[in-house]
Amino acid sequence: MSGSRVLVLNSGSSSVKYQLIDMRGGERLAVGLVERIGEGGSRVKHTPAGGESREWNGSVPGHDAALKAMATELDRDGLGLDSPELAAIGHRVVHGGLRFTEPTVIDDAVLAEIERLIPVAPLHNPANLTGIRTAQTLRPDLPQVAVFDTAFHTTMPESAARYAIDVETADAHRIRRYGFHGTSHAYVSRETARLLGRAPEDVNVIVLHLGNGASASAVRGGRCVDTSMGLTPLEGLVMGTRSGDMDPAVIFHLMRVGEMSADEIDTLLNNRSGLIGLCGDNDMREIRRRVDAGDERARLAFDIYIHRLKKYIGAYCAVLGRVDAVAFTAGVGENSAPVREAAVAGLEGLGLAVDGELNAVRGEGARLISPAGARVAVAVVPTDEEMEIAAQTYALVNDSGNLNLT
Repeated sequence: MSGSRVLVLNSGSSSVKYQLIDMRGGERLAVGLVERIGEGGSRVKHTPAGGESREWNGSVPGHDAALKAMATELDRDGLGLDSPELAAIGHRVVHGGLRFTEPTVIDDAVLAEIERLIPVAPLHNPANLTGIRTAQTLRPDLPQVAVFDTAFHTTMPESAARYAIDVETADAHRIRRYGFHGTSHAYVSRETARLLGRAPEDVNVIVLHLGNGASASAVRGGRCVDTSMGLTPLEGLVMGTRSGDMDPAVIFHLMRVGEMSADEIDTLLNNRSGLIGLCGDNDMREIRRRVDAGDERARLAFDIYIHRLKKYIGAYCAVLGRVDAVAFTAGVGENSAPVREAAVAGLEGLGLAVDGELNAVRGEGARLISPAGARVAVAVVPTDEEMEIAAQTYALVNDSGNLNLT
């Protein structure tokens, strides 16, 4: 294989994010977004390396039109999809179940399995499939690689992955903890070890991926041993619009007493809960502004968010036994100093603390925010899921020309 470029595609239900990366030096040659696909006023934004962004609004009726718009923009920069430098296309796929434990070159059998998993990822896997199939029509000769959000978490022991329900029922319906945000947790845990100047296999890290969706993981020696999200991305931490952990009997109560349907409860827990359900906002910046202005509803939402976060930090300290670092990442984790400070406040007995001045500094790179000599390092580590997907894709197709089809 002569090419060194990887095109990374993240296909959502109404959007496509893409990056073209040259793996020789990790340079992003182009970054773009097509959003509001199939809606009025679709938007395309494309930014070439070292150049001005181009943006236009118009009709993008489907994913095929979205990827053709992407291809046109890349062509304008001399980075067309027909370039011999393009080695592969890497696709983010949210749910890979138990079968896919590593990046996988896509063939008909892989597509069939991703489709079979739609019932446990109804919002994500269909969009991922659409993006894959469209990309295949544009470059049918090119290796297309699926990188699964769930793959990093397949190393969890059964004691962490199993729910305590009837085993036959669980197995019949594939009910277990799968976990998500895996590419982020893999990248950040490895980068945290690098920040500490140690090998990943020698480091135990708690990774806190805090965005509108949020998840925590316990990583021992580079392998995930526990994570907060479960069968779906609903379980775990308080999120922007998702409830996170909750007594499952609440669902029965709402059905029997509230006379709500399953679909209504699904919408409640996924779209009208979490921070937005508690205070009407899911933007942490706005919530903190309201807290500082004395808004009690925003204060309660913030306190509930932090309380859940502390519980997971403490639980994963117990799971790991020895913790070398806690790493904050994603939009809230990387940018909200008050969240980081509050999350570890009172955990000095576990070796956790932040330095106020270091925590207040805004920076783009990975950095420590714990005091010098702290028993447990506290770090801010920007995530880079696209680079992780590109790296895994390139390593697979560049492995002595062996494409190891699953």
